[in-house]
Formats: sequence, C-alpha cells, structure tokens
Amino acid sequence: MGEYTIDELARLAGTNVRNVRSYQQKGLVAAPRRRGRAGVYDDAHLARVRLIGRLLDRGYSLSNIAEMLEAVEKGYGLGDLIGLERAITSPWSHEAPVMLDAAELVGALGTLPEPEALVEVQRLGLVRPEGDKFRVSSPRLLEVGAELVRAGIPLRLVLRHLVELREDMERVARRFVTLVDDAVFRVYGDDRLPPPEELPRLSELVRRLRPLAQKAVEAELFRALEDVIGTTIGERIARIAGHQTKSGGDQSSSSSSGWRRVRHQNSRVEPGQVVALWPRASRYQLRQPEPHTVARSRGASASL
Repeated sequence: MGEYTIDELARLAGTNVRNVRSYQQKGLVAAPRRRGRAGVYDDAHLARVRLIGRLLDRGYSLSNIAEMLEAVEKGYGLGDLIGLERAITSPWSHEAPVMLDAAELVGALGTLPEPEALVEVQRLGLVRPEGDKFRVSSPRLLEVGAELVRAGIPLRLVLRHLVELREDMERVARRFVTLVDDAVFRVYGDDRLPPPEELPRLSELVRRLRPLAQKAVEAELFRALEDVIGTTIGERIARIAGHQTKSGGDQSSSSSSGWRRVRHQNSRVEPGQVVALWPRASRYQLRQPEPHTVARSRGASASL
C-alpha cells in the first residue's frame, strides 16, 4: 500500500492541497494517519480524492457528493446511485439551441416583432441576446411560432397561448411524476432511499417513463384535436348552413336542400367525421341553378 504526503496526494489526484484539506473539513475524505507531526495518506485516500474530482467534473456539487458517499457507506453502490440520479436529472430533450443574427430572426418570423413581444420572448426564455446575435433555445418552437405568425396570428397572441400551453404541460408532467412517485418511490418512505437492490430497476423505470409519457400525451393530444377540430368546423358549417338557407330562399332550392342534407348528416356523425363533410358542404354552398335551367324556367312561366 502506498503512502503519501498531502502534497503527493494532491498531485497524484490532479488537484491541490487546499482542495484536499477542504474535502477533509467537509467529511468527504478521512483524516490521515499520524506519523509524528506529519500526516500519512494511503491508496484509499487517493481513490477517494480522485472519485471526488470525477464527480465534480460531472457537475455534482460537494453537497451532492457528500450525500452519495454517505449512501455508499450504508451499502449502496455508487454506480447505481449515479445511474438513478442521471435517470432523474438528465435532460429529456436533446434539441440544440441555435444562434441567429437580427436579420435571420426577423426572416424566420417573417415580420418585425413589436417591442412588447420581444420583451415577452426573452422573459419566456425563447430568445436571449448574446452580443450581436440571438440564442434561440428551441428551434422547433421558433418554427411553430413563425408558421403561426405567417398565417396571420399576431406574435403577442401566439406568446400568450404559449404561456397557457406551458401551464397545461406542467400539469400533465406533475400528473405523470406524481403517479410514479406515489406508486413506486413513496412506498419506501419520504426520508429513506429505496433498498440498494431496487436502484437499477427504479432507474430503468424512470428512463422508460420518458417514452411512455410522450406516447400517452401524443395519443391524447391527437384525440382531443380530432374532437375539437371536428366539433368546431361542424358548428361553423351549421351556422353557415342556417344563414345560407335563410338568405337563399326559393332561388336556390338545390343549394338549401344540399345544406340541409349536410346539417342532417352533421347531426349524426362523430366529431372526427365532420372534417370530411367540409368539401361537400363547400360544393353545396357554391351550387347554383344552371343557366339553361333558369332560361327554361322563365320560358315556361311566360307561356303560362
């Protein structure tokens, strides 16, 4: 077994004497054996200081490291603890931000945003100025917002709905996390870690929660969109049909009867089927008596 002075220990571990002493004061590294007035460190000290350095490089704080090392001393495997921690805290989205200059940002939006809208964009963390460029945190959200703006929806209105959408998504996220927390983690108690042998299974469960949540949200979103779009368009068709029937009178009996057929069918179909009626409804709306039919009708009236 090797023996080291504090200077040798720090050099071999890739750190400095000040950090080693700080780790000792925080209880992360055991005190050295005393040999006269000198402290003697061994391979166990070296392994511990190197481990702390690696964990710091991975982004853990000293308090995080202290908690993990305490769990290790209770029989937990450090790899399993790190695996669970990574499963819980690693990013769920791997979307990379992009840097745009002012012209590119305006070009992406298709219009020059109002000052108030720019302030809100920054407050929401969507765009952040960095020097003479802008950091776009989510290119996908920028693409969606730009498409809506190009469709004629004011940016301030798009941003307002984004705020509401975030609140909705946070409620969905809390629902999923609470489900797993109540059914899986809470059974071990609020102030205790699960048993060491359960950590790999729980880490895998947290990792599987990501695609499961995405599939569930996507399925329910598409179902809701189908229902809401179908119902909304169906109601619009019914309103237009009523207006056309009243204003058309006897001059376009085929049109009004066509609309009545659409309205009758609309009352019997599911919301998702209303979308399919839209082209047919448009044809009924545009249908007018043929010119030769009108001419024959007038001739018949004159002969009478």
